[in-house]
Amino acid sequence: MPLLQDPDSFGFLVTDVSRLFRAEFDRRVTETGLGLTPGEARALFHAFRAGVVRQTVLAERMGVEAMTLSTYLDRLEARGLVERRPDPTDRRAKLVHLAEGAHDVLETIQAIGVSLRAEVAEKISASEWERLNTALRLARDSLNQLRVEAIRRESDAA
Repeated sequence: MPLLQDPDSFGFLVTDVSRLFRAEFDRRVTETGLGLTPGEARALFHAFRAGVVRQTVLAERMGVEAMTLSTYLDRLEARGLVERRPDPTDRRAKLVHLAEGAHDVLETIQAIGVSLRAEVAEKISASEWERLNTALRLARDSLNQLRVEAIRRESDAA
């Protein structure tokens, strides 16, 4: 049986859209003059999205290595945008908190995302855009469930 190649399969499409969206977002962040790298901007916005969270959890949610996130947080902390505080339940862990100075920077980052999403959606009707987002949330939920089940199986086997 010959191998089939579908460059428009779900995995390729999601990867391509994510890669292209991220590249354009990164370009726009760099152009703003905020003085943040795109990685720092993503880390700051993920910290906002997650709320107070352990540094290791934030790294996992972002899909980056703990040391990479630590470097981003070092720079963000030096600029007064985040604070790392000891986790009262585990003195070895650090919790990431947004600092007062983060608000204006987050507004700029959010505006970049809103503008980019609007441009991406220009050729898609509002109802199709909503269906797309609903479908992606369902796919994310399914993948998260598969991950939870795999972790459970691994722990049961141990």
